[in-house]
Amino acid sequence: MFKGLQSFVERISFSVFSIVLLVLSAFLAFGIMLGSVKDETYDIRMFHLANETIRATKTVEDPIKTEQERQRAAAEVTPVYNYDEEASQNSAAVVRSVFDYALEAKAEAAEDDGEEPPDTALQISDLRKKLEDLEDSGGGFRLSDDLLGMLVRAANAELEKARDTVSSIVSEVMEEPIRDTGLADARNKTEDRIRSSAVAQGLMPAAVEIGRSSIFMNEKVDVQQTEARIEHARAEVEPTRILQGQVIVQEGQIIDREVHRQLELAGLLNESASLRPVLALGLFTLLIFWFIHRHFRQLDQPGYVKKKWLSITLVVYFLTILAMKLLAATEIDFNMALIYVYPTALVPFLLRLLTDGRMAILLTVLTAATGGLLLQEGYSPVANMEIVLYVLFGGFAGHYLIQGDGRRSSILTASFGVALVNALFITFYLLMTQSHFGLQEWLIFIMAAVGSGLLSGALTIGLMPFFETVFGILSDLKLVELSNPNHPLLRRILTETPGTYHHSVMVANLSDAACEAIGANGLLARVGSYYHDIGKTRRPAFFIENQMAGTNPHDSLPPGKSRDIIIAHSTDGAEMLKKHGMPKELVDIARQHHGTTLLKYFLVKARESGEEVDEEAYRYPGPKPQTKEIAVISIADSCEAAVRSMKEPTPEKIEELVRSIIRDKMNDGQFSECDLSFRELKIVGEVICTTLNGVFHNRIEYPK
Repeated sequence: MFKGLQSFVERISFSVFSIVLLVLSAFLAFGIMLGSVKDETYDIRMFHLANETIRATKTVEDPIKTEQERQRAAAEVTPVYNYDEEASQNSAAVVRSVFDYALEAKAEAAEDDGEEPPDTALQISDLRKKLEDLEDSGGGFRLSDDLLGMLVRAANAELEKARDTVSSIVSEVMEEPIRDTGLADARNKTEDRIRSSAVAQGLMPAAVEIGRSSIFMNEKVDVQQTEARIEHARAEVEPTRILQGQVIVQEGQIIDREVHRQLELAGLLNESASLRPVLALGLFTLLIFWFIHRHFRQLDQPGYVKKKWLSITLVVYFLTILAMKLLAATEIDFNMALIYVYPTALVPFLLRLLTDGRMAILLTVLTAATGGLLLQEGYSPVANMEIVLYVLFGGFAGHYLIQGDGRRSSILTASFGVALVNALFITFYLLMTQSHFGLQEWLIFIMAAVGSGLLSGALTIGLMPFFETVFGILSDLKLVELSNPNHPLLRRILTETPGTYHHSVMVANLSDAACEAIGANGLLARVGSYYHDIGKTRRPAFFIENQMAGTNPHDSLPPGKSRDIIIAHSTDGAEMLKKHGMPKELVDIARQHHGTTLLKYFLVKARESGEEVDEEAYRYPGPKPQTKEIAVISIADSCEAAVRSMKEPTPEKIEELVRSIIRDKMNDGQFSECDLSFRELKIVGEVICTTLNGVFHNRIEYPK
């Protein structure tokens, strides 16, 4: 069943594979993370006791209390008043006008009546008309007939004295600011001063009424400026908020209407649960997997490699999510020291060794964002930024400290470096928070940071065999293990075909140097070269490097038989490696390192014997090299064997031979199925020449 599924995956295109896998993974990740971001709600009834202490999980504004505070601020605003500077003069002028009208009414009545006593009623009527004209102009007031009678019956001297006195008092009182709240006091003050003045007693009631009526507000509210001040005061009021982490109700407290309203406002009641966190998590998940999709879409690798790397990336991401969920579940009251045990460098360690550095950087950033979401204290807005930075710093340290060879010693060394970086970040964090931690708390945090770095290395070493087995990964760590001379297959090559073993070591040195020079995987080329001729162990004596006695069995065989034996070593080697569960990359090297090249020696021998032969029958079955590493190995294999057979190798002869071999392979189309450029072929030739010159240099002849 597993092989059938693997075969199906290999047949479908990477585009279909990636879309299906990313969509399924996005839904799975969304489901796993949903519990960490979904609002916690309670089934609470009004006027019942609270079973537990409830804190706000987010900051929300309380609109009712905010409006109450704004109304209070508006009520405390002092109105803006405008003082009427001409009010004093106007009031004094009105007072004088009233008395002057009385004098005029008396004078006119005296002229009309001659020597007869003036008609009082007529005078009152005439005076009222004059006062009505004053009222119409907006500066008068109405007096009763009794008071008007007092005015017309008084002597002119008394009227004039009263006029001057009352107008003077009114002018003095009106010079002071009078508002609506002080109007009564100002009128009482005016009355008191008039009563204590020298106004005739017969005119006193009229003088008092005229004086009181002449007093009015000379400071009025500026409505526009006052409203502007009120609006400013309202705007200055900060909204009243229920803060994250704020205790809304204590355990055992009665849930009154106000508390119930705050719980509802904070979205802590079952019926008020919000879908916003769910939608937000959906967008977050979409962004995470979109970035992964874009990375692999732009990745310049074969489809089967991208499928494998994408699968590994998603498995690593889910491992980190599960680790975060485990920490969050086992943590008590969000002890911050516990969450700093999270292995910050696990992601870059695994992805640097299993995929590529760019993916390691990208997933480090994405897991840091995820960690801020899942490892928050419950009251952090959006994400816990301390955790985000902690994972980023530790992850970047792991990315730049891990060595590409993947040896356990290198992983452990990088782990200690990550532990140091984590400890430095923790120190920065504790200093920045200005918290008064004691020595014990500091040690706990530092130990958690160091544990994070060491745990990253330990988990990487422990998980590498899992990934290598499940995904058939040929990691640098696996390559280093396969290069051990004590490996059973290498020991077999050494003991059964010592000449082939030494040839393979030389090819490994040449291939490694050439691949490193063109940016290919030198370690893969080296280890692949060790095993590329493993098929020769089935018939060691038929290969010249293993013929110690000087006899060549091919001399007694027909060319066709010799051809079959020589050609079979590539397919035999591939089958042997496959049987021993060796990685696919090494199997491909054994099968493809000769491509479809021609066995010229036996072809010529067959033709010399008079046989009618087809050239294609004397070619290796292939396929041609599919990768740069295999192409370089094929060149190094041919060059090493050819130079070793030279009588007196010189740098000039070696260079000419290497160029000839590369030119022949290129003309034969052996590089047509790999992306090896002309420039890279030139570099490969130069490196191989340099290396061979170092091996086959001239030596001095020592005396006997």
